[in-house]
Amino acid sequence: MTADTATQKSFDIVIIGAGPAGSSAAYTALKKGLSVAIIDKQSFPRDKLCGALFSGRSKQYYTEIFERDLDPEFFGPKTEIEFWMNGQKLSAMDDVPPLYVTMRWDLDHICLKHAIEAGAVDMTGQAVAAIDENESAVEMRDGRRIGYKILIGADGVNSMVARTLYGRAFDHERIGFALEVELDGNHLCPDDPVRIDFAAAKWGYGWWFPKSKTTTVGVGGIHAANPNMKTAMAGYLKTLGVDPDIKKYKGHFLPFGDVRKWPGRGNILLAGDAAGLVDPITGEGIAFAMQSGRFAAEAAFEAMQPGISGEPVHIYRRKLREIHRSLNIARIIRPILSRPSGEKAFEYMFTHSVTLKRQYMELLGGELEYPTILKRVVRKMPQYVMVMLRQKMGKTPPAPA
Repeated sequence: MTADTATQKSFDIVIIGAGPAGSSAAYTALKKGLSVAIIDKQSFPRDKLCGALFSGRSKQYYTEIFERDLDPEFFGPKTEIEFWMNGQKLSAMDDVPPLYVTMRWDLDHICLKHAIEAGAVDMTGQAVAAIDENESAVEMRDGRRIGYKILIGADGVNSMVARTLYGRAFDHERIGFALEVELDGNHLCPDDPVRIDFAAAKWGYGWWFPKSKTTTVGVGGIHAANPNMKTAMAGYLKTLGVDPDIKKYKGHFLPFGDVRKWPGRGNILLAGDAAGLVDPITGEGIAFAMQSGRFAAEAAFEAMQPGISGEPVHIYRRKLREIHRSLNIARIIRPILSRPSGEKAFEYMFTHSVTLKRQYMELLGGELEYPTILKRVVRKMPQYVMVMLRQKMGKTPPAPA
């Protein structure tokens, strides 16, 4: 369907933002027989800052939601990964749960095509001027008013929908910020392993993701702890043997560590980055974007059924309970992994503990969740503290289990 069919029309669901969260919401709602319009100010395909490491969890949600397998043309499998810290290799693994590298240019366009083919009215490349909560309508810049029963804001970290509800999308001092660059030429290494560099930025990490047509390199961390992320990026590129002036960096805020307790209000729901659903340890957001988009559409459908009382946001919040729980636990664990004062202890533990490395990969692969990890962290805390104390005393720490 085209935007022309949306002129002066109302829909069951209007979605602002056509990334993985918005497209997942659209596809799910359409499968339930709801009418859907999906709006985005940009035309697709379009670029977006994101390492685009597609985890096992992401693959699971993608196949469940869109009812198809990954297209190997756009998703390259990776079974090797290296972990580094402060220029030193901590570990290399060649039997990790499958990870996939892709480009957001491709991923977002593919997800949107699935939604459009399922029947969504395509209103991409068109900007929203305002949201009229009282009249449940979206005012477009070209003067049209698009009515909705339920509005889903899937428009990212700078969400216009979130600003309408709360005055601002996020407190930039509490969330993350990242810089990224795409390398080609001599830096095109499609067969290289994925590389993660802990502490490449304060309270964050760096990434080197080799792909078929580019190598995606970036650093990210808590914005308040990195007032000059360009310095961290330049240092990381030098560590990799890359000229820091090779290309202009792209920058973007990352809403990790600031999960919205209430992901919306009334008949307006927030999904994906707009709801702060990004893992504060791994930085993963694609999986939670797709899953929250699905949940938002399911909540919308349930709220429209006869005899159902309560606002859609209450139904949606219940569906997000396990994701919220996991991400809040991740915030508790993050200081152990990222606090600068504990870097040496973490480096020692990660280097010498096969279990810790395996658990990190199980987490990325969606095979292990944070409630289980928290129990294991609690059991390991005495050993972690002992390592820190012995390092401060100049003694050799005990070997981790």
